[in-house]
Amino acid sequence: MKNFFVVLGGMGTMATESYIHAVNELTKGKNDQDFLDYILVNHATIPDRTAYILDHTKPSPLMPLLDDIKNFNQLKPAFYTLPCNTAHYFYDELSKACQAPLLNMPQETVKEIRMKYPQAKRIGVLATEGTIKYGIYDQEILNAGYELVNPTAEIMQLTMDLIYTGVKKQNYVDRTLYHTLVKKMVEELNCDAIILGCTELSVAQEREPVTNLPVVDSQIVLAQRTVDLARKMRK
Repeated sequence: MKNFFVVLGGMGTMATESYIHAVNELTKGKNDQDFLDYILVNHATIPDRTAYILDHTKPSPLMPLLDDIKNFNQLKPAFYTLPCNTAHYFYDELSKACQAPLLNMPQETVKEIRMKYPQAKRIGVLATEGTIKYGIYDQEILNAGYELVNPTAEIMQLTMDLIYTGVKKQNYVDRTLYHTLVKKMVEELNCDAIILGCTELSVAQEREPVTNLPVVDSQIVLAQRTVDLARKMRK
């Protein structure tokens, strides 16, 4: 197999499934051969990213991810994707280990804001506590000239409940809670656009979409960039 890509997934499994579904939908194939060549690594036993970021005595996800990359480098993929926002805490180390490009989810998501909401100035981020605390999106947002808006403590706790208790633990999206979180970011914090900076939030958007507020779904952005790059390399 030539010109294939590797998906470093499993963080979590339902979010990875949602990402792959988005990639296949965006490919718009009319027969088997129209679809993309890729290898999906659903490494579900990788330690929790947020737990490690908040407490470095917890097991680190870095070595398992580096081991995966080392193994798949031998197959010579055209590029890698990492459909987990929080795992981008390790982006520099992972990118250096890859012998092919590793798409940068936060970077590509912030680029999308300019195209989708050109008048936006205040950009809010809904994500895990690890992503927020360590500013995985912060520099990309600030470098693009936007004002960064992080969630309040209340919104942060409710977001973690939605991600961990709802999607991860029960494979369930609380529609009311999800829509309330996005609404609070717009109405209470005056955000012009809200980044869904966790792929479990992307699962929520897939199942219970917010259609009347300015949402930028990082997973859909990554899926589209994946399809675009894969098609380019196929040619």
